Amino acid sequence: MTRNIAIRLAGAVLLLFPLLAVAAEPDPASVPEAFAQSSLEAEVPVVSSGHLVLFSPVREVNNQIRSDKMARIPVRGVGQLHEISRDSSRREAREHYQRVLQARGAQVLFECSGRSCGRSNVWANQIFDQATLYGRDADQDYLVAAVTDPSGNTWLTLVYTVTRGNQREYVWVEHLEAGEGAAIPGLDSANARVRGPIIVPWQGGITYRFDWTASDRRMLSNWMDEEGAKAILTGYATLGADEDLDDAMERAGEALQSLSQVLDKTGVSGSRQTLIKVGPAVIIPSPERQGDRIEIVVITGPDQ
Repeated sequence: MTRNIAIRLAGAVLLLFPLLAVAAEPDPASVPEAFAQSSLEAEVPVVSSGHLVLFSPVREVNNQIRSDKMARIPVRGVGQLHEISRDSSRREAREHYQRVLQARGAQVLFECSGRSCGRSNVWANQIFDQATLYGRDADQDYLVAAVTDPSGNTWLTLVYTVTRGNQREYVWVEHLEAGEGAAIPGLDSANARVRGPIIVPWQGGITYRFDWTASDRRMLSNWMDEEGAKAILTGYATLGADEDLDDAMERAGEALQSLSQVLDKTGVSGSRQTLIKVGPAVIIPSPERQGDRIEIVVITGPDQ
């Protein structure tokens, strides 16, 4: 009797493993998992034959929304308003959604931070129709990303975070299925071959320590499994107050070589890597892309 039970349990476990594997695969159709340190305040359906999506900063002219790049797209989906816990932050919430989108292979089509996004009042009341999102222009950020699933359906995800005057912080997430044939600025098959960036902060001098998660390493490994994939490593270094440019460039180059060797030992051979040293010479106006870091982008081969 005991042996029969054991056999049945073993069979059940074997049947369960494929289900677990399927569940673990990122599903572009599902609403991104909510940031753990937040609570859902509101959820609204989004169904429109011409939903306004912005791909550049917003401005208001004579009470009309203006943006250099925007589109009215047929969509079906949902919008969710979450309040971020006081013991967490907008930065952590934003990083959570960025990781989720990266894992899905989504392509970021536009992102902005602070006053460069435009007026928070316009985002809150005229774009998202959520007065709760009205906060300080300096304390907001926005991104829009897209991914095409294996069936050819395109999914858009919009993430907007803001700090209100009372110091409470919120995140608004729209997850939308674009209608068939919808024109989405910046999304094309060529750009879909570019994955990343994975941002790896580094510290050190003679030896180097790289601050990246196991999920980032698995993601890189999965991307590199694709035929013809190449990893582009770009090394950045901040310019110290008493440091000259040559020293900063040298530090960035040494960190690049160190991480390149690490990757070579873990299966990403040097022949599949391209190293680009920029040091402090390139400034990217995004809070997550600052400081001593290496950014990894993977470019897959063309379809045969």
